[in-house]
Amino acid sequence: MTVVKDESGREGTDDKGDMPGGDDSYAPSERRLERERHKRARARRATAIAAVSTLVTAVVLYVVVVSAPGWERTKETFFDGHYAREAFPKVLEGLWLNIRLLLICGVLVLVLGMLIAVARTLRGPVFFPLRVLAAAYTDFFRGLPLIINLMIVVFGVPALRLQGVTVDPVWLGGTALTLTYSAYVAEVFRAGIESIHPSQRAAARSLGLTNRQALRHVVLPQAVRRQVPPLLNDLVSLQKDTGLVSIGGAIDAVRASDIIAQRALNYTPYIVAGLVFVALTIPMTRFTDWVTARMDRQRAQGGTT
Repeated sequence: MTVVKDESGREGTDDKGDMPGGDDSYAPSERRLERERHKRARARRATAIAAVSTLVTAVVLYVVVVSAPGWERTKETFFDGHYAREAFPKVLEGLWLNIRLLLICGVLVLVLGMLIAVARTLRGPVFFPLRVLAAAYTDFFRGLPLIINLMIVVFGVPALRLQGVTVDPVWLGGTALTLTYSAYVAEVFRAGIESIHPSQRAAARSLGLTNRQALRHVVLPQAVRRQVPPLLNDLVSLQKDTGLVSIGGAIDAVRASDIIAQRALNYTPYIVAGLVFVALTIPMTRFTDWVTARMDRQRAQGGTT
């Protein structure tokens, strides 16, 4: 605020400096400017070091691999451009089966895993047999290797010659994947349910909710929200393991590459299939990391429980 005099000599005030358009604009101190310059310099230095380190590592790996005695033979066997171009469209065609398996089995795994987890957390002696069966299910299928489970289902079910039961390796392979991954997901859900403090359920009961309503409206929403990152990790693993249905003869990306490799006696199609799976998995993995970091920030700020 500035004191001024008008033409008659009376004193007054000039509020121009206090207004947004006045002359009192903010100017950072020299110390702050120096600190920001230092931060930018450190960031540029760190980026340069990382780039140089990455380049040196890549060059060293390239030299080590290329200078190996068997590199020429390995290059012909695993990195042949002709067979890569031949296998790529076939692998993509088979990948559509893997994607469909991921979508269908993923939904079934989430539903079945939730039901098993709820069964394991039911209270009261009347539910004791259900809790035992749910625990036995998770213990058995978590301990049984997936590849053995696939072989038992894909080859054992057709051998029974049951009426009305499919012998399609795609459906049988999907069933085996669902059985195994439901056990893992059930434990993820159960951990989330048991992480909810008992006071949450007690508060819901005090408001007049039944046990089922408290579980549905209070416990499960919080439990699922807490367990989103590990659930996404399980789905990433499921996406990769859909390639195992090829052991029953299903023509997926892995089987398509295997057919070309066996015919050409060249392993380049396997590399192509592997790179396709990696390209499909990386976005899911990065999305999982982003969700995890976002939820961590929200917890740190008190945004979620």
